[in-house]
Amino acid sequence: MIIRPAMGCLAVLSMVLAPSAAFAQNINITRSVLPDQPYTLSYPDTMEASGGVDKPLTINHTNAPLQCNMSFVPVDDSGWTPEGALASLVDADLEAGWSETFPGFVMGAKGTTAYQSDAALIYEGTSTDSPMGIPLTIVHTETVANGLGYTLDCLFDTTMAEQARPIVDFIIANFSTEADAECCVGVTTELTPAATQ
Repeated sequence: MIIRPAMGCLAVLSMVLAPSAAFAQNINITRSVLPDQPYTLSYPDTMEASGGVDKPLTINHTNAPLQCNMSFVPVDDSGWTPEGALASLVDADLEAGWSETFPGFVMGAKGTTAYQSDAALIYEGTSTDSPMGIPLTIVHTETVANGLGYTLDCLFDTTMAEQARPIVDFIIANFSTEADAECCVGVTTELTPAATQ
């Protein structure tokens, strides 16, 4: 399963610039209500959820340029693994796909990471000419579990990476493909630097 980049929730990305996007002390947890589409998404209470069920679940930070989208995608490879997906990534194809929505998208680091429940593919990139008029960093993760493909994409203002990236890492590390997962786990991500061209 290689996900064709598509951001259906782009239109709802409302960002208000703020000096920081610090961790909140309280955590919100959103769980699936459908037994055939299980998940648990944990995130700081400074973020609000919308969508879900038949559309992507979107969480937006209330006062910082940060959004994450979780969605289900068709699975066409029953032997999919994060390591296999990583080995088959073609940077130029991903850059072309993401550039349709985020002009100038350039691949960055890629590797595997751990959701709370499963291993996942992770890669990131940047767009200096995004539709929002700010430089964006996009962190894409995906896995296959329960016969479903799961994607979790987070977007944030690149200039606020120091504040936003810990929140993104927390959300990814605590995402689960099970509906009854508990919060919270630590953050472990292994990325390799982008190849120099």
